Amino acid sequence: MQSNSENEYLKQIYHHMKDGIILMKENREIIMINPAGQNLTGWHKGGFVPYCSYCTEQAGTHHKPSCYLIANKDVLGLLSKMPTYRGDKIDVEMSVAAIYVNKETSQTEYMLVLRDHETHKQVREAAISKKMIRALIEAKEEEHKRLAQELHDGVGQSLFSVSLALQAIESFVQQNDKLIDYIDEVREELQKVMNDVKSYAYQLRPQSLDQLGLEPTIRYLIDLLQRKVPNLEIQMNTQGLGRCDPAVEINLYRIIQEALHNITKYAQATLVVIDLIKDNTHIYMTIKDNGIGFDRNSIQSEGLGLKHIEERVDQLGGTCKIISNLARGTTIEIVIPRWRPKND
Repeated sequence: MQSNSENEYLKQIYHHMKDGIILMKENREIIMINPAGQNLTGWHKGGFVPYCSYCTEQAGTHHKPSCYLIANKDVLGLLSKMPTYRGDKIDVEMSVAAIYVNKETSQTEYMLVLRDHETHKQVREAAISKKMIRALIEAKEEEHKRLAQELHDGVGQSLFSVSLALQAIESFVQQNDKLIDYIDEVREELQKVMNDVKSYAYQLRPQSLDQLGLEPTIRYLIDLLQRKVPNLEIQMNTQGLGRCDPAVEINLYRIIQEALHNITKYAQATLVVIDLIKDNTHIYMTIKDNGIGFDRNSIQSEGLGLKHIEERVDQLGGTCKIISNLARGTTIEIVIPRWRPKND
C-alpha cells in the first residue's frame, strides 16, 4: 500500500508532465486528464476520446473505427493526427496501456499518452542546430590554429630568411651608399611585414593559449591593447585559473577579445575590470567597464557583438547576463562549466 507521500509525489508528476495523460474506459470515456492533455486537445473529464486519423482511415466508410494500439498490444506507439474539441487536428505521438480492470464492470481502463509531435520535432531540430553551430565554431577555430601555424612556421620563417639574405648582401656592398640606403628601406619594410604576419597569426590563434593556458594569453592580449589605447586601464583578477577544456579556453579568450574590442570602440571607458574565478565545477567571469553604457533595445546595440558572446556562452552550456545603463557602464556576468559533458 502506497504512503501518502508517495501518492502526493505521483500526483505532482501527473499534474506537471509535459505529455498529455488521459485515463479512459473501453468506450473511450475520459475518466481523468492532466493539464497538459487538456491544453493540447481541449478534451475534458466525462467527454470521449475521438479516434485518430490512422484508425479512421483504416476503418474506411463502412466499418466502425477501433483503436489500433489497443488491438495490437505489441505496437509501442503510433504517429498520427488526433482531432481536438477545438475542431482542428494535431500531430501527436501516442501510446496506450491497459492499467486497471474494474471488478464491478469487468471493463478494462486504459492510459493514453499523447506527445505534441510538432513541439517535440522543434526541440529536436533546435538541439541538432545547436550541435551544428558548435561543430562549425570548433572547425573554424581548428582552421585558425592551422593557418596561424602556417603563418608562423612557413611565411614567418621565409621572411626571416630573406632578412638574413639582405644582411649578407649588405656586407658585400659597403662602398655603395645609395644601395645601402635602399637595402635599409627594404629591411624596414620587411620588418613591418614580419610584424604584421606575427600579429595576424596571433589574432587567428595565439600559440600561448595551447602552450601556456588562458591566463598568460589574456594578460598578453591586455598588454597589446594597452599599448594601443594608453588611456584605458585594464585590471585582471584571477583565482584558481589553471588549465581546463581547450574548447572552454578558446571560447573564453574570444569572449574577452570581443568584449575588449567593443569597449575600446564604443564604450569610451577609462577602466575595465576582468574577474576570473574557477572552482571544481564552474568558471565565473565578470567584465565590467565604466563607460557610457547603452540601451540593449536600441538599434545601435545590435552591432556591439554581444550576440556573438551570448552564442559562445550558450554553446558551452553556460549562462550570460549583460547589464548596462546609460552613463553607468556595462557589466557582463558569465558562468560556464569548466569541462564539457563527456557525452557532448
